[in-house]
Amino acid sequence: MATFLAVPLKQTNEVDLVKPLRSFIQSTFSNAEPDEYNQAINEFHKLRNLMITKSVDKHESSLEVLQRYYDQLVAIENKLPIAENQIRINFKWRDAFDKESFFSGKRTLVIASGSYEKVCVLFNIAAQGTQIAEVHNHDSDEGLKATAKYLQQASGIYGHLKDVVLSHVQQDPTPDLAPDTLHALSALMLAQAQESFFRKASADKMKDAVLAKVAFQCSELYADTMKLMQLQTLRDLWPKEWLPTVVMKQAAFHGIAEFHQSCVSQQSKSYGEQISRLKHANELMTAAVQRGGAYFNFKNEHGKIQKELLAAQKDNDFIYHDKVPDIRSLPTLGKAAIAKPTPLPARFTERFTDLFEKIVPIPVYEALNAFESRKAHIVNMEVGRLREQTTLMNGLLASLNLPAALEDLTGTQTPQSLIEKGQQIKSMGGIQYLETLMNDLPTLLQRNREILNESIKLLDDEEKSDHQLREQFKERWTRTPSENLTKPMKDEAMKYKTILDTAINADKIIQDKYNSHKNAITLLSKPAGELEKAVPTASLGSSVTSSPEVMELRKMMADVDAIKAEREVVEKELKETVFDMSSKFMSAMASEGLINEETISCSELDRGYGQLRQQVNESCQRQDALIARIQEANAKFCQAKASSQSAAKREQLLKDLASGFDMYMELKSNLEEGTKFYNDLTPLLVRLQNKISDFCFARKTEKDELMADLQRSIARQPTGPAPPPPTYQQPPGGATYQPPASSQPQQPPQQNYGAGYYQAPYPQNPSFPMPQMPAGYNTYNPLMGSTYGQGYPGQQQNPGQQQYPGQQQYPGQQQQQFPGQQQYPGQQPYPGQQPYPGQQYPGYPSAPYPQTTQWR
Repeated sequence: MATFLAVPLKQTNEVDLVKPLRSFIQSTFSNAEPDEYNQAINEFHKLRNLMITKSVDKHESSLEVLQRYYDQLVAIENKLPIAENQIRINFKWRDAFDKESFFSGKRTLVIASGSYEKVCVLFNIAAQGTQIAEVHNHDSDEGLKATAKYLQQASGIYGHLKDVVLSHVQQDPTPDLAPDTLHALSALMLAQAQESFFRKASADKMKDAVLAKVAFQCSELYADTMKLMQLQTLRDLWPKEWLPTVVMKQAAFHGIAEFHQSCVSQQSKSYGEQISRLKHANELMTAAVQRGGAYFNFKNEHGKIQKELLAAQKDNDFIYHDKVPDIRSLPTLGKAAIAKPTPLPARFTERFTDLFEKIVPIPVYEALNAFESRKAHIVNMEVGRLREQTTLMNGLLASLNLPAALEDLTGTQTPQSLIEKGQQIKSMGGIQYLETLMNDLPTLLQRNREILNESIKLLDDEEKSDHQLREQFKERWTRTPSENLTKPMKDEAMKYKTILDTAINADKIIQDKYNSHKNAITLLSKPAGELEKAVPTASLGSSVTSSPEVMELRKMMADVDAIKAEREVVEKELKETVFDMSSKFMSAMASEGLINEETISCSELDRGYGQLRQQVNESCQRQDALIARIQEANAKFCQAKASSQSAAKREQLLKDLASGFDMYMELKSNLEEGTKFYNDLTPLLVRLQNKISDFCFARKTEKDELMADLQRSIARQPTGPAPPPPTYQQPPGGATYQPPASSQPQQPPQQNYGAGYYQAPYPQNPSFPMPQMPAGYNTYNPLMGSTYGQGYPGQQQNPGQQQYPGQQQYPGQQQQQFPGQQQYPGQQPYPGQQPYPGQQYPGYPSAPYPQTTQWR
């Protein structure tokens, strides 16, 4: 029965995904509806918990949950960035090969990174596939197909992780995620996949020539795996049965390949070659028995080889008398590489549905924000130009007392337009409304400044605390420095501080304008009767009602009203123009992989605002020409009017009231916009404060955990040996102090690799002194490959024998040298033995092959 090695799963614990994700979406995607993402967040949280609970089942349904969770992690990678300085979620994963229990595992790693979570989940997808492959029915055709599929997929995943793990984790990973470990696992899974193909081909009774090539490829792949698994840093990582199984299968499949090639030789009537290959196959199987020990599971194949060897030798002795050639003179076996690592798919799940489909990726969101900034800049610039020109025109008309001067040419009545302006101001709340808005601004400003200052203080306190602890504990304080994480939040806080400083200066300008026109606005806010009494009468001389200058000025005042009306329409269109940029940015990201925001935005803005900007330019040009004509006509009109002191006083008051009305409208608009600005800024600052508070709380929790670990580490550190006691404290009899037995170094347990396989003890601690061996003494450690001498005294050396690392001989032992004996792949060479053609695997555990002839 086939046996396959399965990778254990990494273990993790539950984390809270709901609160961090909801906080980030609320603070970042302010336009998102809560109903659109609350349910998605809850489903995502449930999916991760289901992934944890289902991982114990070696079934396709468990693998499907892992794959769905991984696909969701990939889908949100560009939408919800999980990192220390953005969405801070601490993922804790244990080493898959940790020999401690689940609750007392020592090798764990905690990182607030979505990329780290992806790596660990991807590791478990491959591991789950190997566990499913392990329990499949390997005697059925479908079972072997499924096994090969899962093992090839696992090999591809581990190969992919080997290349990306360091860039994703960005710190020293646990041993199971080390690139060397992942490389060895990828090679092991590929070798087992090739084995499953061989077993299927054997069950399908394919030709011996094909089976020989497939089996020899298995042996080669297991030889590569054996070489990788025996790296110094990995030997102690694997479960105890892994190395014996791998080295056993490497020899066994080489023997099976030689057996099937002997069948090809028999069919071509090369009986001598048949016997030579069968002998070699028998030697290889004997080596596999010694290496595998209790894990050897090729008894049927071994028995068949022995049976065929006896039959072939008997037939050749009595019938064919064919010469048996040396195995080294025979052609090298061919290889058929069927198993190949499966590339990592873009998505594991065929019918995958993104839970956060309505949330755009962060690059698209940032492009949209940049577009909105460009759009707002254009709108503000063009609206500002229109309002500036209108203010300039109103100021000029007010200085000329137009159009009020045209309404009352007798000087005895209050101009009707002035009365209407007073009524309009009173309907808007009068000066009391302005004063209310003016008094509210400092309160709103102070509220925002307090929120911002508190946020900055939280960041400063956290960074100060981290700096103090880093100075105290030096290199033992291993967490990421605060200044590396808080820069984006500090930049955002400084941006808001700059905005508030600019707003303060703008508020001072508004206050000055209000004080300058307060008297005129107060007068306009009074009842109509009081307004009329406040305007003095004056004799303007002869009537100029029918003069050409008056007719021309009235016509030009109508043109002024038309220009103002047109500008209101243009301003409204500038503010209400809508662009569908989300789809354009998404298309650009899908087709090109990146977004050229500046090019796309400028093109769309030119298309949408080109005509409106042209209208603004034309309006400004028309105003310049109109003002020149108004000034010329007004000069003629003033000459036609009779002037007196009372007339000048009346005209000055009318000018002040006209300017007061225009300033009231400007101040009201500015104060309302300022109030809205402060009210809109408050929730943004509160979100920033919440984000900073969450960050500081997470850092405090991390600090407390790290402090606790450091305290335990410090408490466990020995203070050093006690000083020797003085002579007068020595007990009677000359007894001296002996350290407790527990303090003496202990030998590590020896591993047994099967019958006839001897391993010398090798200390795990480099500081532990090696025993001093007598001259000529040699120790052999199959795993470590160390030589401490040149053999026992009196040992007989074969001619040309050399001492190789890892070889051991017992006292008086003589190693038989068989004629033509050849090195097996990966084996430490025996005395006088030739290395295997093209391959040497130093240090791999190889048992000696007693009483055997030359084998390959």
